[in-house]
Amino acid sequence: MLKICMVGTGYVGLVGGACLADFGNNVLCVDIDAKRLEQIKSGIMPIYEPGLRELVERNYSSGRLQFTTDLGSAVRESSVIFSAVGTPMREDGSCDLTAVFQVAKDIAGHIDEYKVIVQKSTVPVGTSEKVGNIIEEHLGSKVEFDRVSNPEFLREGSAIEDFLRPNRVVIGVESERAREIMREIYRPLYLFETPVVFTTIRTAELIKYASNAFLATKISFINEIADLCEKLGADIDEVAKAMGLDRRIGPKFLHAGVGYGGSCLPKDVSAIMYTAGDAGVPLRVITAAHDVNESRVPVVMDKIQSEIPDLDGKNIAVLGIAFKPNTDDIREAPSLKLIDFLIEKGARVRAYDPAAMDNAREKYDNRITFCDNAYRAVEKADALVIMTEWNEFRVLDLDKVKDLMKELILFDCRNIYKPGRMKDMGFKYHSFGR
Repeated sequence: MLKICMVGTGYVGLVGGACLADFGNNVLCVDIDAKRLEQIKSGIMPIYEPGLRELVERNYSSGRLQFTTDLGSAVRESSVIFSAVGTPMREDGSCDLTAVFQVAKDIAGHIDEYKVIVQKSTVPVGTSEKVGNIIEEHLGSKVEFDRVSNPEFLREGSAIEDFLRPNRVVIGVESERAREIMREIYRPLYLFETPVVFTTIRTAELIKYASNAFLATKISFINEIADLCEKLGADIDEVAKAMGLDRRIGPKFLHAGVGYGGSCLPKDVSAIMYTAGDAGVPLRVITAAHDVNESRVPVVMDKIQSEIPDLDGKNIAVLGIAFKPNTDDIREAPSLKLIDFLIEKGARVRAYDPAAMDNAREKYDNRITFCDNAYRAVEKADALVIMTEWNEFRVLDLDKVKDLMKELILFDCRNIYKPGRMKDMGFKYHSFGR
């Protein structure tokens, strides 16, 4: 098997490195943060992802997965170098490629024989070419290398399954030599007949953005239909179910609520809009999807204020801070916009999330009250808002919730309960499109 260097131990790098090691490759994960690496080696993961600790421990103990701060040694020892560093969104919506370009400079001085340089981070079209130019500029001597684009398609909360059992693998290459090396890396997937799409580098880069923009569009579409359902007296759950039975449409991403968040969809939608703007190609559908998503939390705010005009001094329980279940990621989470609104209006927020509490504490400190469980959060609450559809929130003891709350007002922003049942129990119940 190949020896691989994975630069970056963030979400993509750590999951990708551990999974590539699980394929049987020898993987060296590189990071500048020595403390972070020591914690990983001791079983403390920097992110919450189901099954990640077990996967890392298994491959680390076998020797296939190693961690180091020595980038030079890792590059020299490896035949394939994956770049998986962060590409955060700038205020103007563009993608910040500072770390990507820095990695290119850093590895160039250590390339002493043929290498395959793989861009794993999500980057705008044309980035791999720029990376190649930077490497050529900083090479110590004339050495041949190949550029590859291999975008990730990982869902937070299901990332390991997505890597080990993907719907497809997309690989942008320029040479037959690089194609064969990448084919060898992903050879274990051939047992599952996983489609491997070989294409050009620019096409591979665009496939990632186009895919996420389409998923975002589905979410925004069903949210607009939910608004229409409320006005017309229709049921969005039944509309979405019937739509999803059409195999041309499919049921995924047709769940009405407060919209998308996280580290991928908002950033990737903004980046493709920015790229298209530079190219002089207006993306009207994607722009509309973005605008609809931006309007979702204000819809919740309006629902809350219509029920509670004066929020000053009110106790509002918020269940769910992460942007989706099975992750601790609060980046671009709709809950943050809502909590900021409630604080601004003078409400006292009591919040609980099964995984994202530490990240939320870093943001809010003592401006809100963090509770040990859902029932502590709803004590003496004037209203309850469910922002994330964690499984434990689907099976709350509603009789206990009733006894604990001061006022029985519930805003179900993920449509996890049945309106009829909630109203029969005495709740003033608000959801989307029902």
